[in-house]
Amino acid sequence: MSRADVAVGILWFGATLYALFGGADFGGGLWDLLAGWDEKGERPRAVIRRSLTPVWEANHVWLIFVLVVLWTAFPPAFGAIMTTLYFPIALAALGIVLRGSGFAFGKSIEGLRERRLAGATFALSSVITPFFMGTVVGAIAAGNVPAAGGGAPFSSWIQPLPLLIGAMFVASGGYLAAVFLVGDARRAGEEDMEHYFRIRALIAAVVAGVFAAVGLLALHSEARYVFDRLTDQGLPLVILSALCGIGLLIAMRRRAPTFVVRPLAAGAVVSVIWGWGVAQFPYLLPTSMRIDQGAAPDATLNLIFGVFAAAAILVLPALALLYTLSQREMLEHD
Repeated sequence: MSRADVAVGILWFGATLYALFGGADFGGGLWDLLAGWDEKGERPRAVIRRSLTPVWEANHVWLIFVLVVLWTAFPPAFGAIMTTLYFPIALAALGIVLRGSGFAFGKSIEGLRERRLAGATFALSSVITPFFMGTVVGAIAAGNVPAAGGGAPFSSWIQPLPLLIGAMFVASGGYLAAVFLVGDARRAGEEDMEHYFRIRALIAAVVAGVFAAVGLLALHSEARYVFDRLTDQGLPLVILSALCGIGLLIAMRRRAPTFVVRPLAAGAVVSVIWGWGVAQFPYLLPTSMRIDQGAAPDATLNLIFGVFAAAAILVLPALALLYTLSQREMLEHD
């Protein structure tokens, strides 16, 4: 295994964690949006905010990590992506900024109309951001990013596959968030909210599965290289994702404990992410740029490995502590 392959593994590790924690974070905003603005929406919205408040800023650490590794370890790929897909990337970044300001100011603004405006900003941007991130992933998988960069700024991502993957990102985030919120509501002793989010978790799981199935058809027609490897080398991961999804549906209907349902939900999503990685290998940009062609010099990669090791020692335990304290309700929410 080459240094470049190890660097890709580190990149995929960060992308996986961002998909899990950031995806659930965005999914909470989706359920905030769909909760409605009447009095019935206040209780689920309170559960969502109670769950997100301690960790929402920390989740974006993984996005920063992915971007830094990408532009440092694979600068040609970073340049090609940014000069081709700058429009959806800019919209996703705008969504992150608006989402953060809406969430932060929504708790401090006093006027009812202003508070609702901040809440709507938070909720809408929680859908916009993962959707456009998904279109970026779909455009890369479809081979619409030329190695030299400067690809079509609109037609590269306004196609069935990128749009379907964008929709799947939104649905998957809602799926993860609903599963996590079931556990949070159960821990708080709110049985009605536990039931509320369980129903939404089941619905989101089915919707995400439908998008994934339709996405495979689009993958077959628009990204044949990725499709062929996904149904061959990546098939065990596809099967694992399906088994986790089915297992989750059964576990949720039987009200299985949190330590059962959450790993199943995470396993379904992680399997898809790593299945995509296997399907795309050995390309950074199918089929125009291989990993070795886009990698930085060995000296730069060695530096990245050192920084990653230091971050694993210093940052990962701190984040693990944050999530643990949050789950045990040991952090101040206000």
